[in-house]
Amino acid sequence: MNLKCGIVGLPNVGKSTLFNALSDAGAESANFPFCTIDPNVGLVPVPDRRLDKLSELVKPKATIPATIEFVDIAGLVKGASEGKGKGNAFLSHIREVDLIVHVVRCFDDDDIIHVEGSVDPERDIRIIEDELILKDLESVEKRLENVKKQAKSGDKKIKDQLKVIEALAEHLESGKTARTFKIEQDEKQFYNDLFLLSEKPVLYACNVGESEINSGNQYVDSVREVASLFNDNLVMFCAKIEAEIAELEPEEKEMFLEELGVERSGLDRLIRAAYENLGLITYFTAGPKEVRAWTIRKGTKAPQAAGTIHTDFERGFIRAETISFEDFEQLGSEKAAKDAGKMRQEGKNYVVKDGDIILFRFNV
Repeated sequence: MNLKCGIVGLPNVGKSTLFNALSDAGAESANFPFCTIDPNVGLVPVPDRRLDKLSELVKPKATIPATIEFVDIAGLVKGASEGKGKGNAFLSHIREVDLIVHVVRCFDDDDIIHVEGSVDPERDIRIIEDELILKDLESVEKRLENVKKQAKSGDKKIKDQLKVIEALAEHLESGKTARTFKIEQDEKQFYNDLFLLSEKPVLYACNVGESEINSGNQYVDSVREVASLFNDNLVMFCAKIEAEIAELEPEEKEMFLEELGVERSGLDRLIRAAYENLGLITYFTAGPKEVRAWTIRKGTKAPQAAGTIHTDFERGFIRAETISFEDFEQLGSEKAAKDAGKMRQEGKNYVVKDGDIILFRFNV
């Protein structure tokens, strides 16, 4: 499975610079609104030292990382839900993503204009949030109109649906996001197909100045306060630094980060935070032909994990022969792990753990 993230934010906050650094897809970056007219899509390898280590030990013909898809969505402005700027088109692109990466400007620079005239992260977040809520309200009101007509039949299920949709519309009208709407899980069926924008999880990416990459600043503190209200994650990055890192060779990158006193680049941290936000983990397959990372959700059982490779693996699942990454790294090979009794035979109810190295046995 590929995780799909939509990069959003006001114009000139660092979205396209971040995207360029992430994917080398060449999205145009310029100091004016709407420089990204069509959404750019980049497929980015997920950094994972475990995959590198496995490749070093196994020496396969190919090493294939897990990937994460980033969509660079042009800057939204007030009125986007009504079609201002490029609003309607870009809001529809957000509907297709799993996670919203909300880039927030957290630095002062008189040479880079701010579409609202000043730097105020809390206000900027609210502008984007309001546009998502307004677009959702438009969708919900259309549904409400249809359900009201259907409810005249007296059907109990339709009446239950009407009650939920009315409550949701009232919730959105009060300026609250869909993800704060408290409802029984089984009642979500009444509006799940609307794919509400403000229901999507959010990861805040704070674009800070070069000197604040480790310490943060008062702007980051204000974003952290907003994020805490929804238990959202936050990462700091400096778009300028990330752009420089993207042009370096791996060895140079490590030296550059060391000079900055940073263990991992902002982009690496952003990707890992995106995984954590959506409850994703990685398992590996390792053999002479290929070492590969696979993405699954936490709590996935072995047959379903096998199904991410091929549906036949899930259908004909017999067992999973499993070694933890820690044991494989310590012992150095599959044979050594097997000889040491560290390879486990797991059945259909086994819940795959992050870092498992698995060989699936199945009937064709």
